[in-house]
Amino acid sequence: MAYDSALVAEIVNRVMAQCGASAEADTVPVGISNRHIHLSAEHVEILFGKGYELTPFKDLSQPGQYACKEQLTIIGPSLRSIEGVRVLGPVRSASQVEISRTDSFTLKVKPPVRESGDIKGSAPITIVGPKGVVTLKEGCIIANRHIHMSEEEGKAFGLKDGDYVTVEANGERRTTFYDVQVRVNKAFRLEMHIDTDDANAAGIAGGAKVKIIK
Repeated sequence: MAYDSALVAEIVNRVMAQCGASAEADTVPVGISNRHIHLSAEHVEILFGKGYELTPFKDLSQPGQYACKEQLTIIGPSLRSIEGVRVLGPVRSASQVEISRTDSFTLKVKPPVRESGDIKGSAPITIVGPKGVVTLKEGCIIANRHIHMSEEEGKAFGLKDGDYVTVEANGERRTTFYDVQVRVNKAFRLEMHIDTDDANAAGIAGGAKVKIIK
């Protein structure tokens, strides 16, 4: 039988990759999301002026996503407000405001816990910019706990888009997170996203490692 060096190299690489994946097969880095705003192109122009484009400030962990220099004020139905809420880019097809449960008490608003982008029937919120005001009849949510994975990472974990897992965080205050949604896409990078309430409750900071419990 002829020796095929290319085939052997491919097999070795596969084995090494599998070993590496299994070594950390249940470990995920954490990203902590503060309150933020996603805007449609139409609403960018209403809030900042015709022809205005968002100004990238800092790249986020997920490819193509970034924090913008722009910050806005959000106002709840009872006219309570929070200033300095960061806009994230790029623009979306529909505007959306993501807050924590603690923020909802400040604003006197009742947002549902939802996957990002699922805003139908969600809470109303008003956004105030330097050039105009936008009142969303729906669009304010508390983002559900979720884990981003690439397709390759999903395969390594044995998980698919839409699965739900339990996650253990061994921070200062050991915590178990239930019903964490798995989101798999070729453009994603491995990271679990939780909001500031969850992070503070568990006593963990951004970059901490958590464990998926199957």
